[in-house]
Amino acid sequence: MNNKLIWLIASKDIKAITSSTQVWLGLVLLPFIFSVIFPLVFILLIKNFPLSSPELTDLVNNVLNGLKEANSGGLINSLPSMKHQIIYVVVNYLLGSIFLLIPSLNAMMISLHSFVGEKERRTLETLLFSPITVKELFIGKVLAAFIPSIAITWVSFFLFGLITISMTYEMFGFLIFPNANWLILMLWVAPMITILTILVNVFVSARSKGFQEAQQLGGILILPIMGLFIGQATGFLIINPMLLTLIGVVISLINFILLKVMTKYNDRNTLFEKQI
Repeated sequence: MNNKLIWLIASKDIKAITSSTQVWLGLVLLPFIFSVIFPLVFILLIKNFPLSSPELTDLVNNVLNGLKEANSGGLINSLPSMKHQIIYVVVNYLLGSIFLLIPSLNAMMISLHSFVGEKERRTLETLLFSPITVKELFIGKVLAAFIPSIAITWVSFFLFGLITISMTYEMFGFLIFPNANWLILMLWVAPMITILTILVNVFVSARSKGFQEAQQLGGILILPIMGLFIGQATGFLIINPMLLTLIGVVISLINFILLKVMTKYNDRNTLFEKQI
């Protein structure tokens, strides 16, 4: 493989992303809501207003039932009030899965534009006739979506942690964030699920004639993330470091298989036909 050509493709796409105010606005809006607005409003409401929602109490109890055998369950039970328990549970057991929407949606937005954008700008023919293999072209497109997506995710994680710690340390007397779940989620699962999202959406966009068609097919990957959140909220599935590590391993294997399939079943003729 020609690494220089791969980085040229990636840098070209990244430059196109960074030069568009409209694209950047879409990429930072959701992370800003999840990492700044939501924790700020949620923690302020729980701390300063009386609890009147039995749903929040049920949510905490569901998580506690799933943590009966874990050390975390004892820690949550030892907290002095239901407000402490709600904040701890939501921050450490529910928001992690929702946070995965940031790399997934951003990666989907960028990667769907990879080939569809080339087709709409009528520039894909130039790439197809250039001295670059299909595998190098796909890897370059994957890198172009991965770098900004994971960078925004990690910046969002830092902002989320900064706000959470500053608003809860005095209340708890210790750091409730980040725990082992969050670290594995951000350093292992998030990169793997970002790559998975990109591979699927680059594959879909390469074989689609328009952005709307590609978006409908590529958005299916959001469903497992929502299923993970629902599983935790109902107590059916409680994430832990071992489970998260296993999820990352499984996704990495899927990524390897997908990359092989993409470069095998997408050749220049197929891509050129889809361009027309």
